[in-house]
Amino acid sequence: MTPETVYALFAALFGLVVGSFLNVCICRLPEGQSVVSPPSRCPHCSYRIRWYDNIPLFSYLLLRGRCRGCNARISLQYPLVELLNGILTLLLFLRFGPTLTFAALFLFCSALVVITFIDLEHQIIPDEISLPGIVIGLILSFFLPGQSWLNSLLGILLGGGSLLLVAYLYQLLTGKEGMGGGDIKLLAMMGAFLGWKAIPFIIFASSLVGSLVGITIMLLQKKDSKLAIPFGPYLAFGAVLYIFYGRALIHWYLNLGGFDRG
Repeated sequence: MTPETVYALFAALFGLVVGSFLNVCICRLPEGQSVVSPPSRCPHCSYRIRWYDNIPLFSYLLLRGRCRGCNARISLQYPLVELLNGILTLLLFLRFGPTLTFAALFLFCSALVVITFIDLEHQIIPDEISLPGIVIGLILSFFLPGQSWLNSLLGILLGGGSLLLVAYLYQLLTGKEGMGGGDIKLLAMMGAFLGWKAIPFIIFASSLVGSLVGITIMLLQKKDSKLAIPFGPYLAFGAVLYIFYGRALIHWYLNLGGFDRG
């Protein structure tokens, strides 16, 4: 194998291992528990998970998705999070190589994985991730090529401010809260890492996909528009889409609309 292939495989394995830790965050943060201690254990029988039962993906397959201690079924979420983070890490490495940009976006995307699964289950976005993420994204902007502190700061203001305005107007018109503060802080974090130019794309992509999925779910379940759908996962999807294809899609759209004629 070439050195490039070895590095890519190492990046994927690293993503899988970190994905195992992300599962701990997903399970414990909503409960206000420490992600450091106690060590991983079965939520059903409190069996302490040994290292050989905690190997990403492989242990789940070897145990056939069941706890060694009580034979209770292990949630499919665990291998899914590990696999998703491994794939994202590999794609980021193939795109950016062993650079500071890769490290920053790896941290960012790992945070989005945690936020996505917590929001899907609990419909909350923990401040323990979004608020430090805003600060870290702004600090990293001083060191990342192609990024600047001003771009990051404007991203924070535009990201948080745009959703804050939407939430205020919706509540003013309907008298109901239509968007939680977690989404506002999440988009501000995205602006800190990706800059202000990413914000319009993320809002458009997440709104489009969220609307399509929401309408489909309501039609299938025959529920009305009051069905609560977490928006965080769609924002996360829009941010990841921007990282890999955002500029190409924007360029394609401008050409399609005849805006790029010099």
